[in-house]
Amino acid sequence: MIISRMEFIHRAQIDQGDLQVWIEEQWLIPNQVLSEIEFSEADLARVALIRDLKEQLGVNDEGVGVILDLVDQVHGLRQLVTVLLKDKRDAP
Repeated sequence: MIISRMEFIHRAQIDQGDLQVWIEEQWLIPNQVLSEIEFSEADLARVALIRDLKEQLGVNDEGVGVILDLVDQVHGLRQLVTVLLKDKRDAP
């Protein structure tokens, strides 16, 4: 599901300034179609994680960046393991 910028801000309960900073920091990487940016449900989940890290756990901005990078690495590794296991099962 594609979410517009204004709907995303409303659903994520963040302000435009935070959104812009988080995009600049590459904590969020929305799709860009022509001059418009579009968000996904996964982006909403990522905002929830960022907010929890900052507000509930007191993680500073540098720490948020490190944690998000590690989360992305783990996600990538899980995808790779899934592909490798599938290839192993499909092998004769």
